[in-house]
Amino acid sequence: MQLLIGIPVGLVVLILAVFAVKIVKQWERGVVLRFGRLIGVRGPGIRLIIPFIDRMIKVDMRIMTYVLEPQEVITRDNVTIRVDAVLYFRVQDPTIAIIGVEDYTLATIQIALTTLRSVLGQSELDEVLAHREEINTRLRQIIDDQTEKPWGVVVTVAEVKDVLLPEPMQRSMASQAEAERQRRAKVIHALGEYQAAETLAKAADIIAAHPVALQLRYLQSMVEMASERTSTIIPIPIDVFGMLQNLRANAQGVGIDGSPRES
Repeated sequence: MQLLIGIPVGLVVLILAVFAVKIVKQWERGVVLRFGRLIGVRGPGIRLIIPFIDRMIKVDMRIMTYVLEPQEVITRDNVTIRVDAVLYFRVQDPTIAIIGVEDYTLATIQIALTTLRSVLGQSELDEVLAHREEINTRLRQIIDDQTEKPWGVVVTVAEVKDVLLPEPMQRSMASQAEAERQRRAKVIHALGEYQAAETLAKAADIIAAHPVALQLRYLQSMVEMASERTSTIIPIPIDVFGMLQNLRANAQGVGIDGSPRES
């Protein structure tokens, strides 16, 4: 008779021990409720509660990562874009996260989606493409302000991963970029021509002021031509050109500089 009574009592004790002992991991916190009333938060380790009276809800304190579903957003300049974003957040106060909101994960994701559409809807397309960091900072601040105090959730990063444009807009932007590259190429080419002409004009002025420079340039050209064995060079004294110019001037009755010559 005693043996029959001992077995059920042992089972009851074992069942009570199983329900009374809770293991809280290092990255968790246990929120304990007694008859539905908050009595405290338990840290990592082996924790004992009163079975069927106390209830422990474990909260993960690590940073959680959620990829937000793609959203179609109309920007301020009436361009429809498709945006992918990612959200990083963690629970800062486990008590508020359990008592203040029914499902803090779902609530944080939904407020992030709403904020994403709102912020991008107030921005122009060029701002979304060129100033991504500023938009990410604004997203994080707005979401964090709405989740930290009332829900005990801190948003560490809210980032726009990718922006997909409609095909007509992509073709238009590609054409614009190509036109811009052609414009820059033409400007650079024109600037090079201007600088080359300006340099040649300065060189002509120097040669006109110093005739010896023309002779030096003539000799340099001869040396360069002599290095090419495929050419036959017949050297002509540079004074020959001056003699020809004088003969032409005498035939036309003008001076070397083009002024009328006195008879």
